Amino acid sequence: MSRVPVPLRSPDISTFARSVARQMKSRGDAPSHVELMNMLAKAAGFQNFQHLRASHSAGRRLDTEPVVETVDHRLVERALNQFDDLGRLVSWPSRRQVQVLCLWQLWSLIPAGASLREKEINMLLKEGHCFADPALLRRELFSLGLLHRNRDCSDYRRQEQQPPLEARDLIKRLKGRSLESETGSSAMSFIVRPSA
Repeated sequence: MSRVPVPLRSPDISTFARSVARQMKSRGDAPSHVELMNMLAKAAGFQNFQHLRASHSAGRRLDTEPVVETVDHRLVERALNQFDDLGRLVSWPSRRQVQVLCLWQLWSLIPAGASLREKEINMLLKEGHCFADPALLRRELFSLGLLHRNRDCSDYRRQEQQPPLEARDLIKRLKGRSLESETGSSAMSFIVRPSA
């Protein structure tokens, strides 16, 4: 087993040296290696060398970088290909992974905390897709746990939760796409036509 170096820091060298000198005077004879390490650790404000080493190990564990999640860009690209320039779902994808990502996009269109009737949720879903099947999308959102409804289907609510990384990326990209199309359409309205 390789030895892990344990750094020793002291805010004030004078206080540190005075503490070591005091401990050595009380000892009388020369300390052993372990006793000297304990003295140095105490001078730095620790109980003993074990306490210093445990503190250093905990600091290293806390300072390690967290595992970085990576986006499956290929999956996001496949899902993006299912949407038109206005951010509407063009057709129901055949792959389940892509379906789920597309459902997250539709979930993001539902207002948080709003209580909606079936007719209202259908209107929102109709605005978010082009293939005229809001019932399919409503059922899929419910079965995936993204939408909650009463038993009598009178009240629909979006289930608040953190979307997966790929879903967050897709939502962000589609939001950017719809902003670009809005900017482009508003720019067209400012074109001055010459009078005939």
